[in-house]
Amino acid sequence: MNAVPSPRVLSAPLVVEFPFTRSLGPVQSAFLSGLRDRTVLGVQASDGRVVVPPTEYDPVTSEEIRDLVEVGQEGTVTTWSWNGSPRRGQPLRHPFAWVLVRLDGADTALLHALDAPEGPDSVSTGMRVRIRWAADRAGTITDIACFEPAGDSFEPAGEREPATLPEPHTGEFADPVTGIVAPARLDYTYTPGRAQSRYLDALATHRTLGERCPRCHKVYVPPRGACPTCGVPTGEQVEVGPRGTVTTFCVVNIKARGVDIDVPYVYAHIALDGAGLALHGRIAGIPYDQVRMGLRVEPVWAESGRYPDHYRPTGEPDADYETYKELL
Repeated sequence: MNAVPSPRVLSAPLVVEFPFTRSLGPVQSAFLSGLRDRTVLGVQASDGRVVVPPTEYDPVTSEEIRDLVEVGQEGTVTTWSWNGSPRRGQPLRHPFAWVLVRLDGADTALLHALDAPEGPDSVSTGMRVRIRWAADRAGTITDIACFEPAGDSFEPAGEREPATLPEPHTGEFADPVTGIVAPARLDYTYTPGRAQSRYLDALATHRTLGERCPRCHKVYVPPRGACPTCGVPTGEQVEVGPRGTVTTFCVVNIKARGVDIDVPYVYAHIALDGAGLALHGRIAGIPYDQVRMGLRVEPVWAESGRYPDHYRPTGEPDADYETYKELL
């Protein structure tokens, strides 16, 4: 008796990347504008503590606070961790320490990198450090390139000398920073498992495979290998589609990096004929403002032929709401 070969399990490196845009209120605007101008600001809370980085709301009372003060550019390491293998986008390319630094005049600590070329044995809680400013500053936390040791001085825990700082600050700067754009990126390796590997292999032959639950009989597309409702394996494979119905959709107005698609465009939930839930897909071949719930669509395959590039209208009458209301 010949054994049935196990399906191959696929894997692929994936990257999720998008810009994160945030407007700034008066406190964060002053803090980042100060960093650009080599000034570190904190905010004084209701209990008298100086909070750095500054918060917009009191950590005790939750009331809005705007009492800005200037703190020092040297400080004390309160705790640290060694990073022997820096990753992409981290402050330094060679090994360094992550440190929490309580700047002179502050009562809370700021997280940043410490350049310690002599290795982890040269880092300790209580060591004195100072800011190394970036050569080019634009009003972001990376205007502090890193911290560096401030000589051989050391501050034992609980023996801090009284500081002349903090000093009151108006928070006013020429050409203040009012917003930031920070890239968010996640690199990972995706392994779909046996069920979705079968699904992806079927797509390469222009077929869409789901799996049916033996108890509730819902057909999952893409398949998951088990029914999340009944908790039983879904071994029966069912071919669905290729046509389907738009159940819900959204209009995308932000252009993603590396995606050659003009905005605006429509991304929709599409219930393929015979499927028990909707999958995601882009809608094209129709003006974005004419896409609607109930629109009947069919796949247009990518040049590689391995997956649908998008879905387009079939020209059929719209599906009645009662036929897809349970798939919203």
